[in-house]
Amino acid sequence: MTGDLFGESPTYQPLAARMRPRSLADYVGQEHLLGAGKPLREAIERGHLHSMILWGPPGVGKTTLARLFAEQTEARFETLSAVLSGVKDIRAAVSVAEQERAGRGRKTILFVDEVHRFNKAQQDAFLPYVEDGTLIFIGATTENPSFELNNALLSRCRVYVLRSLQTEHVRQVLELALSDAERGLGADTVRVEQSCLDALAKAADGDARKALNLLEIANDLAEDNANGKVIDEAVLKEVLAGDVRRFDKGGDLFYEQISALHKAVRGSSPDGAIYWLMRMLDGGCDPLYLARRIVRIATEDIGNADPRALPLCLNAWDVQERLGSPEGELALAQAVLYLAAAPKSNAVYNAFNQARAEVKELPGYDVPMHLRNAPTQLMKSMDYGAEYRYAHDEPHGYAAGESYLPPELAHRQYYHPVERGLEQKIKEKLAYFRQLDSQSQHQRYKTDKS
Repeated sequence: MTGDLFGESPTYQPLAARMRPRSLADYVGQEHLLGAGKPLREAIERGHLHSMILWGPPGVGKTTLARLFAEQTEARFETLSAVLSGVKDIRAAVSVAEQERAGRGRKTILFVDEVHRFNKAQQDAFLPYVEDGTLIFIGATTENPSFELNNALLSRCRVYVLRSLQTEHVRQVLELALSDAERGLGADTVRVEQSCLDALAKAADGDARKALNLLEIANDLAEDNANGKVIDEAVLKEVLAGDVRRFDKGGDLFYEQISALHKAVRGSSPDGAIYWLMRMLDGGCDPLYLARRIVRIATEDIGNADPRALPLCLNAWDVQERLGSPEGELALAQAVLYLAAAPKSNAVYNAFNQARAEVKELPGYDVPMHLRNAPTQLMKSMDYGAEYRYAHDEPHGYAAGESYLPPELAHRQYYHPVERGLEQKIKEKLAYFRQLDSQSQHQRYKTDKS
């Protein structure tokens, strides 16, 4: 067959497309869904069609699973990409499905890739046809359906969660591609050193499509010799140069990993914290974003239990901005490890949230007269600043019985220090001050404190 200008056959397909499983027996991974006796496997084998959402990271077999469902049930398979399609394309697919249903009594599976990219109106366009059985709807998404899909559509579909493939799963996929002479590379034409095969499987980071793409690139780069091609360490190094692990900078994986970092710090796990920090940096996350989030953790989860945490994190941010990589990343690592080992307190965070909520909900109470400044004689004549007690002139530097809140909130307490780190001392000091208040003969507001 005559090749094109680039030397490829007009019928060329990437290795990942050629190696797409043809049956459930070839499908690798997702045993929690497709293992013996599992509901989804039972539904596919028995031909029980139902609408569903396949939610999982790239390269785990969402499209393949939908195709296998169609083949097993002998349904017509229509596919749309939410990136390229609109309502007009949806209507065209529905028209074909109606013709199949009326003419041949055949059901149609409409597979929508990246369904989360459809807006509300586009998603709503499916509803009547899913409802009346014109379409069996299968949507694939890498994003959390509960956030990205309409409740009306979700209520008509069952959600299946597909997991990242384990390294051994990816290795199986690679070995099959190497041994399959019809669709794959064929073991008699290319040989991969075992250490390289393991490295390719790990580099794919749970993505079978990526693994096959890397293998195909390695095959193209490998030089022919008398015994065929050999993919060795040198070839692998060239293939993996600049490669990064899977990391969606705006999707679920991004937020899952930053959540894991935050919770590892909060849980006082330096090892967990440094691991997730390195995972995000390895995936290409902006170090300045991480610096900002690390500062947030310092104030939310450490607070005044260790006030040194916040300036340390700010300094790490400054180092990142000034020096870049890798010096800045090392400073971020230092900050994260310090935070993980520091005493924990969310007292500042809780006080902030409670006070903010009350400021929004309650009336804008006036500043009490004794707290108002009186720079003019007129203000003084109006009792601005009257009876204000200067704390430095009071015993212990504290005006016992004084109040600095509006009378309506006179006995409100927002800040509750914990008994950890420096806040333990702060708590003891505030308790002492409250004792002085209760004993004072100069209490500003003698109201019920209950």
